Amino acid sequence: MDYNLEIVVQDAKDALSTIDDLEELSRLRNNLLSKKSQLGTARSSLATLPLDQRREIGAKIELARKEIESALAERRQLIEVRTRKEKLAADEIDITEWLESSTPARGHQHIVQRTRDELEDVFVGMGFSVNEGPEVETDWYNFEALNIPPAHPARGMWDTFYLDLGEPETVLLRTHTSPTQIRVMESGELPIYAVMPGRCYRRDTPDSRHLPIFHQIEGLVVDIGISFANLAGTIEDFTTAYFGAGIHSRLRPSYFPFTEPSAEFEITCTICAGSGCRTCSHTGWIELGGCGMVHPAVFEAVGIDSKRWTGFAFGFGIDRCAQMRYQIPDMRVLMENDYRFMKQL
Repeated sequence: MDYNLEIVVQDAKDALSTIDDLEELSRLRNNLLSKKSQLGTARSSLATLPLDQRREIGAKIELARKEIESALAERRQLIEVRTRKEKLAADEIDITEWLESSTPARGHQHIVQRTRDELEDVFVGMGFSVNEGPEVETDWYNFEALNIPPAHPARGMWDTFYLDLGEPETVLLRTHTSPTQIRVMESGELPIYAVMPGRCYRRDTPDSRHLPIFHQIEGLVVDIGISFANLAGTIEDFTTAYFGAGIHSRLRPSYFPFTEPSAEFEITCTICAGSGCRTCSHTGWIELGGCGMVHPAVFEAVGIDSKRWTGFAFGFGIDRCAQMRYQIPDMRVLMENDYRFMKQL
């Protein structure tokens, strides 16, 4: 029993200080604490000693073993922490924005919001006021007051998002901004020359000309002696004022339950200048919205005398206007927020 246990412990600590790998640490542990190690051999030799020496030396061997195990545990923890940091550093992804210069570029409004502001300015210049309404509407405002009662076939024209509020299919995300027209007419202030911009929702499959979340602006005129000719002239004046003198509008007979007669209005495709392209389905024209004379049933729903007052309404997509104004072939890029696209507008 000529082992100096203090030297054994110190040699173990010196050996541990050079270990940087868990596998090497495991091998060293076996060398330090196995039966063939110095401590293991010393423990085996205890049986040859007298009882009084066996207890004293056995206690010293056990103390040395615990000190070596503690040093092993500390080294293992140090290696594991360092390994984890190295792995995290290797897996780190730099998500900071790369700047083209040392001076960050100033942001600007989204092209849809800017288009909305420009449209409002055009209509305000034509004598219209601007009104807004809620995006969550009741079935009465969104459908029934607009001459679309339950089970009416025209409800199939709007693929609606209903909310789990109240009775089934009574609360919904508005499918158009027409409910705001009802709210404006309910106020009882006549005559009316107003536009209603806002966000709308339909279960549409996104494509080059449609989005499930889109923006509309609708117009309403109610006065004495208003005719379809006033409607056609208003749309042509708007088209020229907003898109330029080379772009014109045309009306095509259509059907809407809240207007009679009804029409869809189209404008010259700004992308191909009327020659035909993929965006306009090679027709040279692109649909912008719907319009028509306000149906007497709508006037009746809001308490306006349709024998004295007449009016027209129109509505079209703000996103579609942005697409035509800035010659964007596919409307889906408006929702993608691709920096390469956004910085161009």
